[in-house]
Amino acid sequence: MSLVTPSIDPRLTGIAPGFRALSILVEAAPILHPDVAPAALAKACQQVLNDDVPWADAHLAAWDDAFKAFGAKPKRTPCSAAALRKRVLKEGSLPSLDPVVDIYNAISIRYAIPVGGENLAAYCGTPRLTLADGNEPFDTLKEGQTVVEYPDAGEVIWRDDAGVTCRRWNWRQGVRTRLDSQAQTMWFILESLPAMPFPALEEAGDELVRNLQKLMPGATAHIQRLER
Repeated sequence: MSLVTPSIDPRLTGIAPGFRALSILVEAAPILHPDVAPAALAKACQQVLNDDVPWADAHLAAWDDAFKAFGAKPKRTPCSAAALRKRVLKEGSLPSLDPVVDIYNAISIRYAIPVGGENLAAYCGTPRLTLADGNEPFDTLKEGQTVVEYPDAGEVIWRDDAGVTCRRWNWRQGVRTRLDSQAQTMWFILESLPAMPFPALEEAGDELVRNLQKLMPGATAHIQRLER
């Protein structure tokens, strides 16, 4: 497995002090137990409704503060974990999308943590978390059609050599690197702030890998801690 080491712009320290993440690289294997995914998603939704983690509200509030620090409006464009959990609290569940996507969404919901999943084969160069100049292309969907947008100058983005892969830190992923169960080399990023205990971040990463390996027996994983 060729390892990938994402980079974090030092300017992020002033926006989100104490930011840390887990970078998880997975080499896929054939899906033999697809029922693992919807079961994990349903369980996570029920846990949010009945047995939520104690740091959830504080962690999502900290993400709101981080978004405000680079000029985003979290009520309009919230972090990915807040958006998922809002749907669960309103509707009681989430529809199944794709086995791999369901599994990482389940981790995001359960642990109140933004989780990104990317097809690493679609990347041009190494993922990096940085501040946008404003001229980096971002491919997204509008009314079913692919369009190119550009981030605001100073916006926190994930990007590669070709452009933006995720806007407003973890609000919306692009089309080009989007992950599904057909990908062979999968990259996951679990992003946390100090309001979430570090052992919980490790637990979330371990559970993600465990569920993926139940889904795809023979899949291999490498977990790396990132800090700035």
